[in-house]
Amino acid sequence: MPFDLYMVIGVIILALAIPSAMSAWIDKRAPRISALLILGGGGLIIYAVRAKPGGYRWAEVPEAFVTVVGHYFF
Repeated sequence: MPFDLYMVIGVIILALAIPSAMSAWIDKRAPRISALLILGGGGLIIYAVRAKPGGYRWAEVPEAFVTVVGHYFF
């Protein structure tokens, strides 16, 4: 279960990095915050994939979201 949580948090952080990077690129600024978000989110995803026995397949990522939402919110 904690590997699913790490995967979900990493994907959400990476999703938040995209608008930040686009905003920095449009304003012609250095994307410092988005770079940190990409490193943090990517690190969480890599940790979850390597630490979970058997790793993750693409089809298991939505299942991880459902599991985490169901466990922590309901």
